[in-house]
Amino acid sequence: MSDPACKLSIGSHLVQNNAFLAPMAGITDRPFRKLAERFGAGMVVSEMIASNALAVGNQDMARKLGRPGFLPHMVQLAGCEAEWMTRGAKIAHDAGADIIDINFGCPAKRVTNGYSGSALMRVPDLAMSLVDAVVSATPLPVTVKMRLGWDDDSLNAADMARRAVDAGVKMITVHGRTRQQFYKGTARWELVRAVVEAVDVPVVVNGDIIDLATARKALAQSGAAAVMLGRGAHGQPWVVGQIGAGLDGEQGPTAPTGDALVALISEHYEDMLIEYGVAVGLRAARKHLDWYMEAAGVALDKPTRNGFLNNDTPADVLRQIAVHFSSEQRTAA
Repeated sequence: MSDPACKLSIGSHLVQNNAFLAPMAGITDRPFRKLAERFGAGMVVSEMIASNALAVGNQDMARKLGRPGFLPHMVQLAGCEAEWMTRGAKIAHDAGADIIDINFGCPAKRVTNGYSGSALMRVPDLAMSLVDAVVSATPLPVTVKMRLGWDDDSLNAADMARRAVDAGVKMITVHGRTRQQFYKGTARWELVRAVVEAVDVPVVVNGDIIDLATARKALAQSGAAAVMLGRGAHGQPWVVGQIGAGLDGEQGPTAPTGDALVALISEHYEDMLIEYGVAVGLRAARKHLDWYMEAAGVALDKPTRNGFLNNDTPADVLRQIAVHFSSEQRTAA
């Protein structure tokens, strides 16, 4: 197994620790990644960006290119045509990306129906044409995020990874499920070991990692060099940094409580209104507020909860954040 205390590199970029925040559509936008960076995540990855939409000037895709902070800026592209991936990679490069990740892992039907995301694991030659296109389009390091395979009858991650690395890819991330599992069942970290043994670049294990204990178990079973958290970071952007520090044998950041938690959630909420504009930001923030309540153990009756999450007046929402997440409220709950 790779030593988790040994920092890995992606091309020329040395990461600060071996716990990364996964790309999650509609979740890991610039405001969320900024918070994860602040709390010490080793790496954060943009939301999935559709290369064809980006190439034709879609403003929502362009917004997703925003750099959150100080870490190397890792941008994830998705697509199924070499021309669009080439153009998308060049746009990302020009916008300040430091690393480009290619999505072979998204299981969503709206993605796989167009032969993007994890559907590419059914057509390895097409997938490799996209890798070739991106590697040729830019001098930036290129990485790939994939699943174990399309289903249990085609566990081809190791072969796909080997071909991708031969084409110039510098890091492989593997979610320990097949596409057909979606997010059901449990991640099979032990099956990621075949990928680790097949390539000579860092491999990152993903899926069902929620704390330091599961991170250590995933590393031990997979032999991977690093871990990547997705759903485990919902409502707690500090947890990635906590795990990264723990893997290094260090004390990580303390989870905010009381006034500090109120300040963080308020900042996140206001930053989302700036990022999206008020009308869209109000809706986009609701899931994060819900996750913050779940992570903090804030239990509200249904009418109060619905009134809080569906409130369209930012000043009212901010006042309610101060009430619901205060130490007094959590103690009373």
